[in-house]
Amino acid sequence: MAGKPSLVERIRAQQERHRTRSRVFRVPVAVVGFVLIVLGIALLVLPGPGLPLIVLGLAMLALEFTWAERSLERAVGRLDRASERAARASPFHKAVGLVFTVLGVAALLAAALLVDVPLVPF
Repeated sequence: MAGKPSLVERIRAQQERHRTRSRVFRVPVAVVGFVLIVLGIALLVLPGPGLPLIVLGLAMLALEFTWAERSLERAVGRLDRASERAARASPFHKAVGLVFTVLGVAALLAAALLVDVPLVPF
């Protein structure tokens, strides 16, 4: 029984079809890919799903750029290793991670309320 194709394999299968599309379609896909990567990088230090957004942005850019495909392969590998480590983490480590996440969110909310830092930057 064959397994489900990986994200990188699915992207490679879609590349040729994507490259036959007009620039009107391809340019916005690339722009959204770059925006997702920037948001993902910001969410690495802010509370939120930074790595999945970076992977999604790289997947969109991999349709167009070879460097993004190579970066996607590395990012997916790192995400897989991080998932494996998280699954093997002891209950103590999971609790510590949860406590620090809650503290980070509380600090962000406190800063927003006390120092007038906007939660949404626009």
